[in-house]
Amino acid sequence: MVMIVPVAKPGRVGLACPCRSGYGKLLSGELARLLNVGREDGHSFFMANQNGQTREQQQSDAQASGNDSQLRLKASPPRTFTLGRRIQLFLADWVGYFVVLLIGRSLRWEVFGKQYYDEAVRRGRSFIVTFWHREIFPAVWYWRKRGMVVMVSQNFDGEFIARVIHRHGYATARGSSSRGASRVLVEMVRTLRQGLEAAVTPDGPRGPRFVAKPGVVQLARLSGASILCFHIVPRNSWVFGKSWDQTEFPKPFTRTAIFIAPPIEVPRHADEKQQAQHLQLVQSTLDQLVARGKEWLKEVG
Repeated sequence: MVMIVPVAKPGRVGLACPCRSGYGKLLSGELARLLNVGREDGHSFFMANQNGQTREQQQSDAQASGNDSQLRLKASPPRTFTLGRRIQLFLADWVGYFVVLLIGRSLRWEVFGKQYYDEAVRRGRSFIVTFWHREIFPAVWYWRKRGMVVMVSQNFDGEFIARVIHRHGYATARGSSSRGASRVLVEMVRTLRQGLEAAVTPDGPRGPRFVAKPGVVQLARLSGASILCFHIVPRNSWVFGKSWDQTEFPKPFTRTAIFIAPPIEVPRHADEKQQAQHLQLVQSTLDQLVARGKEWLKEVG
């Protein structure tokens, strides 16, 4: 995300997608069992509003407050870091927050397809905003203060990312394909069923770049949430060429376009063939949005 901060390496941070190779096995009997069994302590990994608020009320609360008091995780204890690491996190946390804030506020947005977002909201169901990993920085700013839930890795870079996005009104599910994967995925499903929204990068957290993996389709099928694909294109930007995802940072005050596609619905009882077809639809939709972004860049010069 805010990878101009030295402690965060471009391409090694960001939003994880619950779709690495290990997830295929999780989305079978084990996951079905977990989805129907509560935690022994009676709590969810998310503090996804225990007061019976509607999604609109929760999002309104998130917009009214700069902190994440309603949305913090409460299952996993804080990870312990050395004093040096804690100092780095403290500095990077605030620097990252203000970099996102200052550059984000300066961007001049052009929105294409807002009617599809409005359509997804009118349906009264949660949805999963889905985009390529390289667009994390402008995406964090555009979708801020909506109380969206994001899966973030458990390493040091993930801790930095989690702290920054908390300040911009996001909730986080901490996990990866190798550590706590099944539980985090289950909680993502439960949270979507409760009416909150989620954000997923289908080519994250390590690529290959611009290749959608099946996790987002499986998450949508199990939760009943729609998939809302989008693509963000800044006219002028810095690109981290050595990162696997070619991470892109818009330059201050640049024109920035966002292209939103119609919602994609995945049937609850979709078989493997149908899921593969929906994955291809996600891939082709994102590819088409990228093509539209390139055309827009040509038009604006």
